[in-house]
Formats: sequence, C-alpha cells, structure tokens
Amino acid sequence: MAHLQQLLKDYLFIHGYWVLFAGTFLEGEAILIMAGFLAFQGYLNVVGVILTSWAGSFLGDQCYFYLGRLKGRGLMRRFHPIARKFRDALHLIEKYGSFVAFISRYTYGLRIALPIILGITGLAPRTFLWINLLSALSWAIVFSLAGYLFGKSASLVLDDVGKYEQYLMLALAGFIMLTWCFHAYHAFRLKGPARQRLAAMRARRETRKSTL
Repeated sequence: MAHLQQLLKDYLFIHGYWVLFAGTFLEGEAILIMAGFLAFQGYLNVVGVILTSWAGSFLGDQCYFYLGRLKGRGLMRRFHPIARKFRDALHLIEKYGSFVAFISRYTYGLRIALPIILGITGLAPRTFLWINLLSALSWAIVFSLAGYLFGKSASLVLDDVGKYEQYLMLALAGFIMLTWCFHAYHAFRLKGPARQRLAAMRARRETRKSTL
C-alpha cells in the first residue's frame, strides 16, 4: 500500500496539475473535487489546485465564448444539441442579463453551451472577461474546498485516513456519479412535456399527410 501511495504521489507531482488543468478546461467539477481531496491527503497543494483550476476554467470559457462569437451560428446549424439549448439559454439571459456569464459554470446541461451562446448574443468581450474571471475563481474555490473538506470530515471519524484512502476515493466518486445521475433524471423529467408536445405535433402532421 505504501508503495502504491508513493507511486501515486510521484505521478501527481509530475502530471497532476496538467491533468487538472485539462479537466477544468473542458468542464471538470468531478476532477476538481477529487483534486481537493488529494490536496488534503498531501498529494497536491490546495492553493496550487485552486490556481490551476481557476486558470483552466477561465481559459476554457474564454475559448468557448470566442468560438461562439466567431463561429457560433455555423455551430448551431451543425450541432443540434447547441441549437436545442439556445432557447433555454436565451430564457436565462432574459431573466438574469449578463449575470448569466457568472452562473454559467454552475448550470447543469449548459456548462459549455452557455459561453458559446453568450458569444453569439454579442455580449461585450471585456464584460465577459471580468465576469468570467470572478466566476472561475469562485468555482475553483468552492469545488476545491468541497473535496478538501470531505477529507477533513473523514479525518474526524477515521483515525488514519490514508489507510482507507482508496475506499474514500471510491465513495467520493460514487457520490459524484449519483449527483450527476440525479441531475440527468431531473432534466429528463422536466423535458417530458416538451417531448409530448413534439410527439403530438408529429402525429398531427402524419394524420394530415394520410388524409391528403
């Protein structure tokens, strides 16, 4: 066990922050929570975790925003999932204005799509930059500390957290997966009426065709 822990520590010392940067650039709540726990265990530095995830999240959304600004309409024509989310995103923008740029990384199902759509809507790049900078920092702190405090809580119950490290990591991964499944199921239920309306419209269309 000690040998495996040392191998993990050596690997994370060399590659850990690059893996974290890539994960948070793409999306990365799960990898960030796990990194926070590993920081508590001493494999990573918690300040380094926060700064790395801040940079990855900030630069990721900046890329998505400019992707929407430069190629957004073409992406909507080519990728139907983005087009389907456009109406939901517009509803949020109408309700919250530019504050949507702050909450975009906290919204399930729109995490990547919202910055792209904000780029399409013509939000000023400087406005998005400052809001994104603050949002990425808050996100990095919240989810890093979530993993770190999970480890801290475990240490209050267990005498030697390192002894149960692999089980705690599995429990944390399971909790993250259950949370994701709950959100996915909730989103599926919310879209039920829309699916029913779409099915009714298709049925009416088919009925009209058959009567002609």
